[in-house]
Amino acid sequence: MREFKEITPEQFVHSPFQILDKEWMLITAGKDEKTNTMTASWGGFGVLWNKNVAYIFIRPTRYTKEFVDHSDSLSLSFFDPSYKKQLGYLGRVSGRDVDKIKESSLTVIKTDDGTPYFEEAKMTLFCKKLYAQELKPECFIVDGLDEKNYPLKDYHTMYVVEIERILVEA
Repeated sequence: MREFKEITPEQFVHSPFQILDKEWMLITAGKDEKTNTMTASWGGFGVLWNKNVAYIFIRPTRYTKEFVDHSDSLSLSFFDPSYKKQLGYLGRVSGRDVDKIKESSLTVIKTDDGTPYFEEAKMTLFCKKLYAQELKPECFIVDGLDEKNYPLKDYHTMYVVEIERILVEA
């Protein structure tokens, strides 16, 4: 089993533009002894309501959304570039159709409170849900963003999650 150490949010010095847009992350949650995950590259990090938070976005059609909605907590896992193929697979295939985690050869482990994450991750953020809101077409200010990003009108739900713990590869 790999060794991890805990760091504080203040020690989190990664560029969100690099780890989200270029490296991607897995959003992972559990529901009734099952785990599902999805690859994501949209989101952010910051401070809101005097808490260290992450912002994640999930379309209503994603199976992982059911798991995130069902759970109070979730994990955000980041991997070194050698896992890009697995992350691509986990973003293309639905857990409704296949046991995609098993097919990816990644290993799910769980925290004491049952939050699932991956042994192979180089860094995992453990988060508690604080807020969720569906994006609305009438709230777009810049013309064209809605049409370009939501041609099917499948607007994301934005989740604000508190970062409670961060584990990094030791």
